[in-house]
Amino acid sequence: MHEDVIACADLVRRGDPDRFRAVMAAPVAAREVLFPVYAFNLEVSRAPWVTEEPMIAEMRLQWWRDALGEIRDGGPVRRHEVATPLSGVVDAKGTELLDQLVAARRWDVYREPFEDMAHFREYIGKTSSNLLLAAARSLADVPEDTVQDTVREAGYALGLANWLRAVPALEKAGRIPLVEGTHQAIRALAEEGLDHLASARAARRTVPGAARPAMLVVWEAGPVLKAARDRPGRVGDGTLDTAPFRSRLTLMARAATGLW
Repeated sequence: MHEDVIACADLVRRGDPDRFRAVMAAPVAAREVLFPVYAFNLEVSRAPWVTEEPMIAEMRLQWWRDALGEIRDGGPVRRHEVATPLSGVVDAKGTELLDQLVAARRWDVYREPFEDMAHFREYIGKTSSNLLLAAARSLADVPEDTVQDTVREAGYALGLANWLRAVPALEKAGRIPLVEGTHQAIRALAEEGLDHLASARAARRTVPGAARPAMLVVWEAGPVLKAARDRPGRVGDGTLDTAPFRSRLTLMARAATGLW
């Protein structure tokens, strides 16, 4: 791998171990493409949290929007261990998806709650569905039809699962992560995620074979969402994670069969 890709892989390994494991289960050629995309996501997701000053956080996010603009325009791209390799793996449509992701991350800068469920769903869609679709597109042409819908649905389910896992940390940081935090509302949210996941998996064979390694990141979404549905109290307790041994076996099986 190029040294920039190795740097991206190390960033993901330290900051996003679940995605790191999923990428390492993919073919080597796919890893070289996926690591810059996921390193970008890590850097952007961190930006609002490294400072207490909203203006500085906004500037950090704008830096990434400017870098994406350079990639989209096809001109010189600023030298950076993530932006540089990212420029080699995403096209104009990919930069558009990632730009929407950065814009949605502005919610993380402030402490206001989501306006309503529509706002919450839009946030999950732009931060998780957009990321998965950009990752899949970086590996292969993904037709703008039901195939993209399939990827988006899988990304939405993954986003809900990861968000529910993050609830205790977000609350500790002074955020209000859920529109409604009752057990009934959490159960309904988990069911919604499971419905999206089931719909995506029913159509998973429509996803081009070359793009399927990007879908391995979805491997833990089902168990996490089922745990939240069956025992909503585990969301507040921060105990939604799957046992490590079972998690590894599930990922190995998904990678071996291609049935993400």
